[in-house]
Amino acid sequence: MACSAHLLSQSLYSSHRASPAAPRSLRSQARPPAWASPAARPGSSARCCRGVSLRVAATFEQERRQVEVSYDPQAKFNQLADQIDKDAGMTRLNLFSPCKINVFLRITGKRPDGFHDLASLFHVISLGDTIKFSLSPSKSRDRLSTNVPGVPVDESNLIIKALNLYRQKTGTDNFFWIHLDKKVPTGAGLGGGSSNAATALWAANKFAGCIASEKDLQEWSGEIGSDIPFFFSRGAAYCTGRGEIVEDIPNLLPENLPLVLVKPPEACPTAEVYKRFRLEQASKADPLTLLKEITQNGISQDVCVNDLEPPAFEVLPSLKRLKKRIIAASRDDYNAVFMSGSGSTIVGIGSPDPPAFVYDDEDYKDVFVSEACFLTRDENEWYREPISSKAAFNKDELQASVTD
Repeated sequence: MACSAHLLSQSLYSSHRASPAAPRSLRSQARPPAWASPAARPGSSARCCRGVSLRVAATFEQERRQVEVSYDPQAKFNQLADQIDKDAGMTRLNLFSPCKINVFLRITGKRPDGFHDLASLFHVISLGDTIKFSLSPSKSRDRLSTNVPGVPVDESNLIIKALNLYRQKTGTDNFFWIHLDKKVPTGAGLGGGSSNAATALWAANKFAGCIASEKDLQEWSGEIGSDIPFFFSRGAAYCTGRGEIVEDIPNLLPENLPLVLVKPPEACPTAEVYKRFRLEQASKADPLTLLKEITQNGISQDVCVNDLEPPAFEVLPSLKRLKKRIIAASRDDYNAVFMSGSGSTIVGIGSPDPPAFVYDDEDYKDVFVSEACFLTRDENEWYREPISSKAAFNKDELQASVTD
């Protein structure tokens, strides 16, 4: 791109370099050349003079247009740069990779394949990672890096699995350099890895010229993860089966409804939570009734049911105490407080602010805290990070922001 910019600048400003002392208004300074005057060419006919005058007029009109274009060099630069990018083809792409919460999560039974049937209202939120994709000259492997230690960068990462899946389904041979700038915590019940996989599929399809439909990407993605198909919804969906059956629910919740996320440093291993799940402990609420209530009346504590809370609280007893403390300290600031997914994130809907004890209590010095809002996307467009979206904080950062 630097080379392209250099070539463009040469193209744009070559005339100015040739005449560094050129007058500010070239049009007002222009004079016809000596040979254009009839007096300078004895014996010239009137017809010849008229022909010369027409040529001179045409010459001045061309110069006038050139001068006017040169007064907006940035627009010309952008136009030529766009043309170069178009001719060269796309070589890099930065995408937002948002996470989700489960507004309610009902577990309705166990399947013969070992998975559980669920019925859940998923919604994308504004907390997310940023993933940078660049075409690799290699035709044999992808290369993944990340800003967070401990995140796998080999074939076990869902990003790499998604890119392999896309090549398998389409026969394309693009390989990538990928950098994952991670903000969504792992082991949080927020679907960060699933979102990364969906984002990678979207990116691979863009580089290939969108040869697959969104429906194709959604169907394929279920082969590598149950939560991934959801992210090809418009941002809010009623999900059943393993989670791969996705029904879009448009205009469900206002995007300006604030949330706060509070996650302890301990994770809840999903497999362990499901292992401890007992169907007899599950809610008896009809998930379609919950959906109807939210659609008609919005969020309340009664509709934010999560059948995985009891087993998650067995795995991580401190998580149950955290939820209780948030509810007790909220003073009705939140419409609802509940755990997302299999944990360990506690969500408060109705206020972006965490309760005061998160600032003050030494037991919570390492908690992850982030404000968020609901997020959707338009058809044929990927999710965009809201301008007002804020990064996550730990306790020390929160205290610093208050005292600044």
